[in-house]
Amino acid sequence: MKTKPRPAPSEFGEAWELLFGPAVAHRGLWTPDGAPENSLGAFQAACAAGYGIELDVHITADGEAVVFHDHQLQRMTGVEGRLADRALHDLRELRLKGTDEGIPTLAEVLVEVGHRAMVHIELKTPFGEVGPLEKRVSEVLLDHNGPTCVIGFNPYSHAWFADHHPQILRGLNSYRWNDDNARHLSPEIRRSMADLEQVEIARPDFLSLERGMLPWDKAAAFRANGMPVVAWTVRTEKERERLRPHVDNVIFEGFEA
Repeated sequence: MKTKPRPAPSEFGEAWELLFGPAVAHRGLWTPDGAPENSLGAFQAACAAGYGIELDVHITADGEAVVFHDHQLQRMTGVEGRLADRALHDLRELRLKGTDEGIPTLAEVLVEVGHRAMVHIELKTPFGEVGPLEKRVSEVLLDHNGPTCVIGFNPYSHAWFADHHPQILRGLNSYRWNDDNARHLSPEIRRSMADLEQVEIARPDFLSLERGMLPWDKAAAFRANGMPVVAWTVRTEKERERLRPHVDNVIFEGFEA
C-alpha cells in the first residue's frame, strides 16, 4: 500500500520530498573501525555516499544542543557521568571511541552538511517533558536553510513544535514499548504509545516506526491517508526488501543501502 499523493507543503520545502529518499544513515555512515557514530566524519561519509542522515541531540548544562546518543558518556568517551551535567567547554575535551573526533554541536553539524543531505534530528527529551532542548534546536534550525526534520518518542515535544514552529517537519517515533527501556512508563502509557494513540497529541507529519512493528494494519491506515512511514533501524538488505512495500523510506546501518 503506497502513500496517497500529497502536495509538498510549501512550509517544508525540499525536506518533504527528501523524506521519501534517499535512505537515511543511522547516526551517520559510521563503522566500528572508522568514523564513530554521531561524528562529523560519519556525517561527511553519509553526504559523500548520497545518503540522508539521522542523529541524536541532547542539551548541555549550559544550554547548547550537542550531537550524542546516550544519556551517559561512558560508552562513547570512556568518561563517567551524564552528558546533561557537563557544559559545552567540558565536552569539547572528550574524544569519541579513541579517535580524534569530538562531540559536535548541532549547529556545527548543519554547517558541515549544508544542503548535501536531509537531516533527521532525534530529540532526546524525556517522555512528557518539554524544555530548553526544543527551544535551542528550533533556534538552530531557523538559522539553517538545508533540509531537516525533528523526530523523537516524546509526543509533547512534537506538540510544542507544532504550536511554535509548524514549518519544521516532524516525525513521531514509536516501537513496541514492551522492553526494559520502557519500564519507567506506566502500562497505560506503554499501550497508548504502542497503539499510536499519541498521534493525536503529537500531530506529526510522518511516523518513524521500529522495523519490528511492520507490517501493521494501523500504520498502513495512516499511510493510506497520506502520512508517510519511515522504518528504523534496518540492518540488512533482506530486511529492507521485506519492508519495502510498507514504508516510504528507511533509516539503516551496517550495510550499503
